[in-house]
Amino acid sequence: MLDRLREDIRAILDRDPAARSIWEVVICYPGFQAQTLHRMAHGLWLRDCKLLARTVSHFGRWLTGIEIHPGATIGRRVFIDHGMGTVIGETAEVGDDCTLYQGVTLGGTSLHEGKRHPTLEAGVVVGAGAKVLGGFVVGQGAKIGPNAVVIKAVPAGATMVANLARMVDKERDKARAEQAQKMGFSAYGISDDMNDPTAKAIHGLLDHSVITDKRLEMILARLEQLGVDCTQERAEQDSFDPNYLNRIVD
Repeated sequence: MLDRLREDIRAILDRDPAARSIWEVVICYPGFQAQTLHRMAHGLWLRDCKLLARTVSHFGRWLTGIEIHPGATIGRRVFIDHGMGTVIGETAEVGDDCTLYQGVTLGGTSLHEGKRHPTLEAGVVVGAGAKVLGGFVVGQGAKIGPNAVVIKAVPAGATMVANLARMVDKERDKARAEQAQKMGFSAYGISDDMNDPTAKAIHGLLDHSVITDKRLEMILARLEQLGVDCTQERAEQDSFDPNYLNRIVD
């Protein structure tokens, strides 16, 4: 226990130039206090003292403004900077050396029991206000930009930015919408109509460019049938790849 406390304090001193002393970290850093209380709550949770665990967790929320469900798993040397408004759900897993800023949500969009909150592998950084929603993995060393909304797996070392980083799964969204309609509730308001309008516009332009390329190919083929030499035009190939562009827009 003392070793974990020393590690947490050392991690804060190493990563925050505003931290000047051990006592300042212990007394004035809500992220350190929230994690210390979470260890107590998590221990009670594992011993099936669920109500007492939730009570300790609730006290930690009141004291620090950081809500960590006692069922969540928090690794070593995790730094929750500022932390106000941070929410970490029951089945979330935060790996070693991760950094979370204020207003981060590690939430779930599923109403089913089981793994429904994200897993952050070691060294992940989640920017202020970011929402990571779902039971997927954010790979080691990945970075989530401020206010990004991430609802699909993130590869190791990747950087996710923008307000809605998602790939639509129609069947999953349909099932969720049906369930939400029955219950009158949709977790985090995620629904099928939340496609990024900018992404929709880009997809439309990409589709149009593909159709235009097909028409140009038909024109070249017709000219060649009429005896026109189009060798030079065919030799001038660009690197346009609509499939790749579609993937990075999603």
